[in-house]
Amino acid sequence: MARARTRLIACCAALVGALALGSCAGFGNRQAAPASGLGPSQQRREPALSGNSRLLASIVDDSGRSSVLLQEQPSGRVIPLRHLRGHRPHSSPALSWNGRYLALLLQQGGQSVAVIEDRLSGQLHRLPAPGGAKLERLSLAPDGQTLALQVLQGGQQRVQLFDLSGVLEPDRPGGQRSSNPTAP
Repeated sequence: MARARTRLIACCAALVGALALGSCAGFGNRQAAPASGLGPSQQRREPALSGNSRLLASIVDDSGRSSVLLQEQPSGRVIPLRHLRGHRPHSSPALSWNGRYLALLLQQGGQSVAVIEDRLSGQLHRLPAPGGAKLERLSLAPDGQTLALQVLQGGQQRVQLFDLSGVLEPDRPGGQRSSNPTAP
């Protein structure tokens, strides 16, 4: 009995060791698809994946200004954005579950502004900084119903949540509907 127990412990230890040594390779590590039109010197940063992993948003330097790049995975096809080209620099991209909503920060007239592009309806929703605060980062809930903003005001950082349920339709996995039959 003690021998079988010792053998079982040795097997478990070997399995744990193998998993620890090969953990990176075991997760299917792959590089993001190359974006067409990106020069070899352009680097991407601040990656954000849609909940279904079909879309990747990242920030690239475009003529010295930070710009969001949205592309399909794994094909790498760049998806044009209707409203964001003329308003830069961009930072802190976030995507909803299916990628219907792309939220990010941009500078406009010396002010930081949170914007959400609804890629289905074509609308651009703006959320100015509350009380003149500087917006530093954002996070969009997968269903697009809540936005978290990290703000800096008076030397103090805080996180503020915004309910978007009256502004945006939910973006649920696989187009699932709400349990409420009257909800969108």
